[in-house]
Amino acid sequence: MSGGAHGGRVDGPVATGRGAPGNRRPRVLVCGTGFGRVHLAALAAPDSAFELAGILAKGGERSQACAKEAGVPLHTRVEEVPGDVDLACVVLLGEVNGGPGSAVAAELMARGVHVLQEGPLLRDELVASLRAARRNRVMYSVNSHYVHLPPVRRFLAAARVLRPVYVEAACGVQVSYHLFDILGRALGGLRPFDLPVPTGRGPFRTIDGTLAGVPFTLRVQNQLHPADPDNHAHLLHRITIGTEGGTLTLAETHGPVLWSPRPHLPAEARTTTRLDATADPGLDLPATCAIGPADAPAYREILASMWPEGAHRAITQAWRAVTDGVDPLREGQYSLAVSSVWQAMAAALGYPERLSGSPHRPMPADELIATARTELEESPA
Repeated sequence: MSGGAHGGRVDGPVATGRGAPGNRRPRVLVCGTGFGRVHLAALAAPDSAFELAGILAKGGERSQACAKEAGVPLHTRVEEVPGDVDLACVVLLGEVNGGPGSAVAAELMARGVHVLQEGPLLRDELVASLRAARRNRVMYSVNSHYVHLPPVRRFLAAARVLRPVYVEAACGVQVSYHLFDILGRALGGLRPFDLPVPTGRGPFRTIDGTLAGVPFTLRVQNQLHPADPDNHAHLLHRITIGTEGGTLTLAETHGPVLWSPRPHLPAEARTTTRLDATADPGLDLPATCAIGPADAPAYREILASMWPEGAHRAITQAWRAVTDGVDPLREGQYSLAVSSVWQAMAAALGYPERLSGSPHRPMPADELIATARTELEESPA
């Protein structure tokens, strides 16, 4: 499926909605207490530049407990939200998942509240939200979360100075939308793209096409457990960008980021008695080295600090857009491209295979090493 044309463009004035009066911290409303708990943790941090104004949710036990722990009011309808809320983090499912996220965002924008909404969002859904932002003269932007995490930011910083000759990526279908945001930022855009019919067997389907005009191979685990969508993925994201000088790899969403210089045997080695007996400095380069920490953090640390810090960074950027009077429609054009490419991929893949049963437990590396100890001991040092 080709994506050379830029459909769904929306133009309009710069957002001029209300900001926080005086010198008080901006008051932020969190909508939803599923993934919204990450945003609650971000806003509860002692050094947060924002004040948690309240929670908007259905009013179940979890939401009540979250509001009690945070010491803020729990609202169950947009009409109950006080008029001094400056920004809302809408962390509710969008239309593609049958959720009310965009409807809630529209109601809040109609009340003059700036909105940061979590993806994924369908393109037409996003177009409607951008038009609502223009109509109500407020800031509106889409957040895909993972682009704000330190390992992904390191990967993006390195990728932007490279000239890619190919891209390989793999992901779980649950986070495929977010993958395209990462790739779009790494490649400086997503168009033109071509995502033909996928191939493959087993858990993964493979698409060989182009992205931003670069040869692109994508492997997606197109499987989903309807009652347990947060589990059963074999991985979140893994990305390799190949260049003439080497390959840059995001081994997993949370790191590490690896650089592997391109393998090269100097011409001089053809005439020496030993392959390593040449003066070429390329032979002294590590075959692979880490950019940043060589080890990824434990999942407890990821959930406790890395994800909330990423959410706080996203909120900070959204508020900076408010105070700078940034036109939300300018950023919206890129978000529309992300939604378009993601939908093209989804159309090519078709409906995910339905999984059932309980997820397999994660295996610690120590257990793998212990099980393979005999083989490891017999291997050369």
